Amino acid sequence: AEKHLQEAQEAGEEENIEKYSKRLVKVTQQHNDECKKLLTLMGIPYVEAPGEAEASCATLVKAGKVYAAATEDMDCLTFGSPVLMRHLTASETKKLPIQEFHLNRILQDLDLTWEQFVDLCILLGCDYCESIRGIGPKRAIELIKEHKSIEKIVQQIDTKKYPLPENWLHKEAQKLFLEPDVVDPETVELKWTEPNEEQLVQFMCGEKQFNEERIRNGVKRLSKSRQGSTQGRLDDFFKVTGSITSAKRKEPETKGSAKKKAKTNNAAATKTKRGK
Repeated sequence: AEKHLQEAQEAGEEENIEKYSKRLVKVTQQHNDECKKLLTLMGIPYVEAPGEAEASCATLVKAGKVYAAATEDMDCLTFGSPVLMRHLTASETKKLPIQEFHLNRILQDLDLTWEQFVDLCILLGCDYCESIRGIGPKRAIELIKEHKSIEKIVQQIDTKKYPLPENWLHKEAQKLFLEPDVVDPETVELKWTEPNEEQLVQFMCGEKQFNEERIRNGVKRLSKSRQGSTQGRLDDFFKVTGSITSAKRKEPETKGSAKKKAKTNNAAATKTKRGK
């Protein structure tokens, strides 16, 4: 995991950086308890997932409890989240635009069912099993469209050309994605409250040695963001950016005599219009 993390950091791959960082971090019960305490003092509601966090996030989006799941882990789409957002919590210094993915559009563009999309993600490698050497995104899509399921691919694939990883747990991974252990959305009530400034200062500065001015400024920004209506549009917090294909192309720069000729023609046209 350390080797993969280093490679991801060198390549600047945010998704893999988060994935391999998770594998190296050992979260204790104390960490969990302190995170819940901090969120409570900040007035931010939280949900305890019985299984994978991304799976419960996807369930809450599907139930309409939240608009989207914000994560760098694309597995959230594999769990069936209708909307996923990336770079929502990225540092401002990175200047990364918010990316919004809609599962229905992805399935439509790929011409796949959700179950086939799950098989595609497993085929390309996920948190639960490795990818098959020699099979990239293009070949994986071709195989899914030809055989319709990962089970048939495994049965008919040329294992000499595409050797399966040892103890490849594709069936177990499939079950985890299609039948995950998730929170019951009907029991979830997300209620925001005002941050408790003094207790936050006591906890973060008195116990965790954070700078008091920094914490108080953070509380002010948090309180300010809650002013006005209780519900706000996402557009109020970040700018929506267009896709790469929708960006306007720059006109090719005219050089030399052609540029001079173009200027002369434009000037002549302007003069003619004024003379009318």
